[in-house]
Amino acid sequence: MADLTTQPSKRKRELDAEEAEAASTEAKDAGVENGTSAPVRLPFSGFRVKKVLRESARDKIIFLHGKVNEASGDGDGEDAIVILEKTPFQVEQVAQLLMGSPELQLQFSNDIYSTYHLFPPRQLSDVKTTVVYPATEKHLEKYLRQDLHLVRETGSDYKNITLPHLESQSLSIQLDDLYLIAICHRRGIRSLRDLTPEHLPLLRNILREGQEAILQRYGVKGDRLRVYLHYLPSYYHLHVHFTALGFEAPGSAVERAHLLAEVIENLECDPEHYQRRTLTFALRADDPLLQLLQEAQRS
Repeated sequence: MADLTTQPSKRKRELDAEEAEAASTEAKDAGVENGTSAPVRLPFSGFRVKKVLRESARDKIIFLHGKVNEASGDGDGEDAIVILEKTPFQVEQVAQLLMGSPELQLQFSNDIYSTYHLFPPRQLSDVKTTVVYPATEKHLEKYLRQDLHLVRETGSDYKNITLPHLESQSLSIQLDDLYLIAICHRRGIRSLRDLTPEHLPLLRNILREGQEAILQRYGVKGDRLRVYLHYLPSYYHLHVHFTALGFEAPGSAVERAHLLAEVIENLECDPEHYQRRTLTFALRADDPLLQLLQEAQRS
């Protein structure tokens, strides 16, 4: 009834399908294939930082808006976005950081404890660099940090505001932010709001079969997994997220993640639970749905 699928473990900040295709075409036009180890150049000259669009110390990532090609005589140059992200440690390489005499700067020392800045060799200090060029105003808005607002959506709000709004948008499936997921074959189940007791066999099967598949393939037991649905979801086709408890996955906070086991129990207790319940979730300040819901609550 559902496929368990592994996807790259990063966020919605990655290129969307259109941008990824454009980047791939651009690289091929330059004679460079994806994944090559040959030296390459950025697709523009110069980069003057205009604005930090967003940054996260926790995720070790920064989004920069800059002007490029300003020396080419094209007036004000062109807009580009560069996303810099420190890559995770590779377990098989990490021992090399401490071999020989690594370059260190002492930051703090107290009895048996000391803290240093360690400067790794070139081959261990790569930074994942994503380029959006040329960048449009739409791209700048996409990556610009926005304040979040919590809203409480009643069953009536969903039927009269959220659902018509979603149906008016051009929704496409974006899988960029998924980790390990079960994607339901059955169509027509858009989100948590559509679930009824009719779907209980499907949901129980996803929970049971997903946990068994992960145990067999990865050796991780069910009590070490966080199994949940998003509301609002990132795309509107039923899917369930499976993440390790120790992994701080984006979207696993209480205002968005709904544990599958509790979803099943709620439907067993009340057949119309998700049609009637008020659900709380966060929306970006520039999301049109936020304004629609806020206006409805003020009236």
